[in-house]
Amino acid sequence: MVNDSVRDRWGLGEGGAKARNAFEAIRREVVACRIPPGATISEAEVCARFDLGRATCRVALQRLAQSGLAEAIPRQGYRIKPLTLRDIEEIFELRALLETHATRCAAGKVQRGQLERLEKACRQLTHNDIGNQIDFFLEANKGFHMAIAVAAGNDRLTRTLGTVLDEMTRIVALGYGGQQQRPDLGTDHNEIIDRLVANDGDGAARVAERHVVMFREMAIEKVMKTLRDAPEIGNWNLAEMVKARAT
Repeated sequence: MVNDSVRDRWGLGEGGAKARNAFEAIRREVVACRIPPGATISEAEVCARFDLGRATCRVALQRLAQSGLAEAIPRQGYRIKPLTLRDIEEIFELRALLETHATRCAAGKVQRGQLERLEKACRQLTHNDIGNQIDFFLEANKGFHMAIAVAAGNDRLTRTLGTVLDEMTRIVALGYGGQQQRPDLGTDHNEIIDRLVANDGDGAARVAERHVVMFREMAIEKVMKTLRDAPEIGNWNLAEMVKARAT
């Protein structure tokens, strides 16, 4: 017989559902940078902020650490994973590799209607105050790119890309959310759709790679602008970032 604590921990009972919901709520705050990179949070603070019980909070934070977004600090709580310029470069480099391959493999396998709806959602959710809804835009954008990855048919690739997109989301949220702006999507999404539907895998992959490279430059620029305006955010050395970008 499975006892209540085990049932809850592994999501087999009501407590497990509460922990999953709590994890998603905390993750959204972290990914949207409303809990900034480098911040330290205690169980008591999280319980109060999200109206959680101690056991539910503990499981949710443990899962946050397992996801790579935080690390446990003895007698302090949890530290949100900081971001460095090297992190940003690595995340975008990995995204370019994964997404280019996924896009090429998805050629001829996508549904135009689904991708067009997701592309429309990326734009519709950004007309108002981007600072208050950056996470909604980023979820829609992630949905677009993940739909292509799913169509590629490689489950491990899809899971890995999903993790990378979550990490990238923090970068974009910090940069664009901090500047109260939305990313300029241009026409890349629509061009990718057209090429995928036409079964032009190589062409779609080239557009996807260009999209990631251009987006990387814009995102880093926005992050640096946000840090100039609010240097107290996170755990950054802006002078080192500027120097690294100049070399």
